[in-house]
Amino acid sequence: MIAPSLPFAHPFKSRLRRQATLPLVWLSLGSPALAEIAALAMPEGLVIDLQHGLWERGALESAVGIAGARIPVIARTADFSATAIGVALDAGVAAVMAPLVESADDARTLASAGRYPPLGRRSGGGLRPLLAGYEGMVAANQHVALGAMIETALGARNADAICAVEGIDFVFIGTGDLQLSMPAASGAELAACCARIRDAAHAKGLPCGLFTSDAAAARQAFADGYEMAVVANDIGIATHGFTQAMQFHQA
Repeated sequence: MIAPSLPFAHPFKSRLRRQATLPLVWLSLGSPALAEIAALAMPEGLVIDLQHGLWERGALESAVGIAGARIPVIARTADFSATAIGVALDAGVAAVMAPLVESADDARTLASAGRYPPLGRRSGGGLRPLLAGYEGMVAANQHVALGAMIETALGARNADAICAVEGIDFVFIGTGDLQLSMPAASGAELAACCARIRDAAHAKGLPCGLFTSDAAAARQAFADGYEMAVVANDIGIATHGFTQAMQFHQA
C-alpha cells in the first residue's frame, strides 16, 4: 500500500499547466511547526528552501510528513546534483526546483537525477520511497515534478536550450540572484529579462514561476502571465509582524 505522505498523494505535477494560478508559500526558517501552520492556509504548494534556509534533515522529514499530508511540498534543493536532489526526493517531496541552472547540460543533470532508471539515475532508498516499494518508485517517475531555476544572466541567455530539455516540468525565476548577476540592469531591464525567460518556457509548453516578496507582487506576477509566484515567506512575515507590533506606542 502506498503511504499517504508520498508525493503523489498530493501531486504538484498535475497542477502545472499554462495559465494556471499557483500561489506558493516559501519557508526558510527550518521549522516543521511553521510548515504545519502554513499548510492550514492551503496554498498550492509549500516551498522548503534547502539552499539558503535553516533546514536540517530531520526537520525536513518532519515538515514533509506533516504538511505533505495536506498539500504538495516542493524542495528548493541545495544544487542540481544527484545527492542534493536525492535527499529532497527521499524525504517525499512532490517536486524539486534546482537552483542556478545555467545550461542545457545542467538541466539534463537535473532531469536525470530526479528520475529512477531507465529514465534517469536516481538511487532507490529513503524511508518514504521504500514504504511504497518498487511499484511506488515506478509511479514516482510519472508524478514527481522537476523544475529548473533560472536565476543568472547566463541562464537567461540559455533559457531556450534549458526549456527544451526533456524531463523538465517547469521553470522558476530566482529574481534575487538574477539581479545580483546583472548589477547594472534597471528594474525595467530585469523585468524584460524575466519576461524573455517566461516566454521561452511557454514556447516549450512549460509553466513559469517568479520569486516574489509578498501577495501584492504575486498578484502582479499572475497578471503578467506567470503561473507560480510566492505570496508569503516566513522571514518576511516574521519581520513584518514584529516590526508592526513595535508600532504599538504610535497608535
